[in-house]
Amino acid sequence: MIPFDGRTISWQEHDGAIELSLHRRPCNEIGSETLAELESFAEVMRISGGNAHALIVHSEIPAGFCAGADLRELYRRTCQQPVRSGSGVAEVRDFLVRIHAVFNAIDDAPLVTVAAVHGVAFGGGFEFALTADLIVADRTARFAFPELRLGLIPGFGGIPRLKRDLGNGIVRDMLFTGRSINATKAQTAGLVSQVVAEGEALRVARALVSQVGKFDLNTVRAAKKFIKAVPQAELLREIEIFCKLFESPAVAAGLRQFVESDSPLPYLP
Repeated sequence: MIPFDGRTISWQEHDGAIELSLHRRPCNEIGSETLAELESFAEVMRISGGNAHALIVHSEIPAGFCAGADLRELYRRTCQQPVRSGSGVAEVRDFLVRIHAVFNAIDDAPLVTVAAVHGVAFGGGFEFALTADLIVADRTARFAFPELRLGLIPGFGGIPRLKRDLGNGIVRDMLFTGRSINATKAQTAGLVSQVVAEGEALRVARALVSQVGKFDLNTVRAAKKFIKAVPQAELLREIEIFCKLFESPAVAAGLRQFVESDSPLPYLP
């Protein structure tokens, strides 16, 4: 795989493992530019990632793994139009279909995927981490679905993937309250496979995939295909619900409040 260093992400292959780095400030918000680069990554991984045995996704940004969707861009492109007609919803639907395609490609990739998480993993960032087979979190990591504050549900595949991996109790708690859970609670719930010291998530993830590399690749791929199905029907239903909710005036009001906040990190609870 040819290395790439973009404006929001970069990737390289080392010892049979692909490392995808997120580096868009302030906290890897996923907007149109990040989506385009992620689409390029998914295509490169499909074409030339066949010899790799693992993928590690991590962040180079001190604030955390990923704060989710770029809500300022979303508000600017869909809610500040003179007449908020169906064109805004059409843009949202297109974005969701595209990000779902990328996340599904990572979720279903024929290699072991590991998210090395520190700090914030909220909203779409949490959903990104959920595409991984394993999450290694340092003690600063926090996970949350704050979307109900905006009158929305998670839209990047979060609910179906969390339901697939955990019991409905924690899914409903996180969704309905919007509160975050720390790495220790996430491990207790079965969301996180390992909790490590601050700053150690990437190192431990590399050690983990090194161990995976000792096994026969075809066996690993067969095991993953057997135990981890992509919940396609629920993911499609999620897009429909999100788009229907997006037409509500409460969404425009919630996004406006977020954009007008003077907090440097308005996504924090």
